[in-house]
Amino acid sequence: MASSSDAWMKEYNEAVKLADDINGMISERSSFPSSGPETQRHASAIRRKITILGTRLDSLQSLLSKNPGKSEKEMNRRKDTLLNLRSKVNQMASTLNMSNFANRDSLLGPDIKPDAMSRTVGLDNSGLVGLQRQIMKEQDEGLEKLEETVISTKHIALAVNEELGLHTRLIDDLDEHVDVTDSRLRRVQKNLAVLNKRTKGGCSCLCMLLSVVGIVVLVLVIWLLVKYL
Repeated sequence: MASSSDAWMKEYNEAVKLADDINGMISERSSFPSSGPETQRHASAIRRKITILGTRLDSLQSLLSKNPGKSEKEMNRRKDTLLNLRSKVNQMASTLNMSNFANRDSLLGPDIKPDAMSRTVGLDNSGLVGLQRQIMKEQDEGLEKLEETVISTKHIALAVNEELGLHTRLIDDLDEHVDVTDSRLRRVQKNLAVLNKRTKGGCSCLCMLLSVVGIVVLVLVIWLLVKYL
């Protein structure tokens, strides 16, 4: 019994410490810009820790419901402290607009429910059977809601996966087009270099030809002058 109680207190203290860490991270949000990758990463880290804290609170509630043999006063005190901590967590979640976290509590129901034994007071056998059926009906309804949420989450995950696949294919196609364009550009640059080299060579040959023709004309003029003068 003592070990179970110590385990509960240890888990609770760790949850309080995690809540304090989250509070500190929320306070640090003012030092970040209103938008940007750093701000998004910081907000994502806070959301992850709030989700982990919610899971720990569920574990604490489960351990508390097993009643490790403490007095009723002590049990009520622990229920109150756990309820206050969950209230703080809900406030932190609302600060980050984590509507899914609030929906999770409304889906699973309140943490501290009426004692089932108190509902059986004054009931005969038929009343007990009716109460049992009512409880089973409530559980079935809760499971149906949970199934709807799981199915909806599955559809969202499939849609996101399909969208990621489409983006991956588009990036692959773009990468292929870039490679083809780069190859064509290199080929055009090579052809331009060859053409430029040929153009330079053609200019040199034309200059030499013009020089030879000029020399021949000059020699011819000198010969004519010598002959007729």
